[in-house]
Amino acid sequence: MKIRSFFPLSRITAAALALSLFAGCNDDDDKDPEPTPNTGPVYAAITQVSVDGESQSYIVLTDKVDVTTPLALENAIEVPGRALGSGIAKNGLLYVSSSEGAVVTRYKLTAEGKLEKDKDAQGRDAEVSFQGSGVSSIGEYQHQFQYVSETKAYYIDGRSGKVIVWNPTAMTVTSAITLTGLTIEGALSTFATMPVRVGNKIIIPIGWRPSAGIGITKQAGVVVVDTVADTATIVTDDRCGYVRDGVVGPDGLVYLATEAYGAAVYRTAGPETTPVPCLLRFNATTQTYDRAFFRNLADLTNGNATGSLLRGPNGTAYLRVLDETTYTVVPGVHPRPVASAVAWKFWQLNLSTFTATEVTTLPVSTGSTFLYDVTDSRTLFTEFTSTSTTNFRDLTSQNGAVAFSTQGLVFSFLQLR
Repeated sequence: MKIRSFFPLSRITAAALALSLFAGCNDDDDKDPEPTPNTGPVYAAITQVSVDGESQSYIVLTDKVDVTTPLALENAIEVPGRALGSGIAKNGLLYVSSSEGAVVTRYKLTAEGKLEKDKDAQGRDAEVSFQGSGVSSIGEYQHQFQYVSETKAYYIDGRSGKVIVWNPTAMTVTSAITLTGLTIEGALSTFATMPVRVGNKIIIPIGWRPSAGIGITKQAGVVVVDTVADTATIVTDDRCGYVRDGVVGPDGLVYLATEAYGAAVYRTAGPETTPVPCLLRFNATTQTYDRAFFRNLADLTNGNATGSLLRGPNGTAYLRVLDETTYTVVPGVHPRPVASAVAWKFWQLNLSTFTATEVTTLPVSTGSTFLYDVTDSRTLFTEFTSTSTTNFRDLTSQNGAVAFSTQGLVFSFLQLR
């Protein structure tokens, strides 16, 4: 498929270049000046849409995030299946994978703001396959890819139960680490959307739920990846479940919480069959849970259904709290539409005093939320609408204003320049 640029050269510039080629003039003063490279910011959003029941993804480039009209897909790069884009922010490279296979392809941003497939030393497309390490399909979320440097990265794969160590510059696989203890009989595992870093360790929370029926498996866990030793260890706790969110507190410890879906299951199924949504504390240095620390999330928010933990400013985090004046939980409802309802408020949690306060200036939105940094000091959160559109709303200002939107579901966003 032909790749089309989001920032094409104008017809005037193209005509000027053509005339200069045919002029045959040796006088340097008569030559047209070289085009000035674009040095402004460039962002990539990878959105997934459904076409005739099949997933199709588009890589859309934009030079700003505050726009009033939805991003257009006409000139986007098409990728079959559910595509993920990842990489190191602002270094001009985007690593693209798809649920259609186990291959990662490297794209580069040109000086003119075009995105094109990069080439290796032999002139071939810069690609690496994880298939030889047991990976058949790349899915879940952008942050399953973790970049330590330009020559070292990890891909955490739940299906094969492995952590793939690979080199993004050489586009080669270094090793594959088996995740011992990931599999629980009769349960499915899922990884955090937002892993956290503590020193040379990457902490990836894990959630488990029954493979059949509705419920939550009463086990919490984290994958601890040591980026120096290239080891991966799973550490578990049996006090609650579906603990898929984590943030680093001002004390350097990792706080882990049940995700909104787990809270929705608890709200609809009740305490007889579901572990209470909780807040735990984990020491990444000793790789141990604080057995003396346990908080019922609902106790922090006046008894409301509460789940998810998102990083906030100045030693705080955000909890998501179901507003039942906005959304009515009817008997027998499946927990998924509850978690996806536009009815979850933001409460700000002080990680020193463990008191939470509702942020009244932020609107209710869907419980499934991803955070993306668009500058060093500005963070946006996603909202998936009923019309299969993704809104990016401002979190830093705490006003929730829509910065931009696009058709489809966005699970990847990266500043390329």
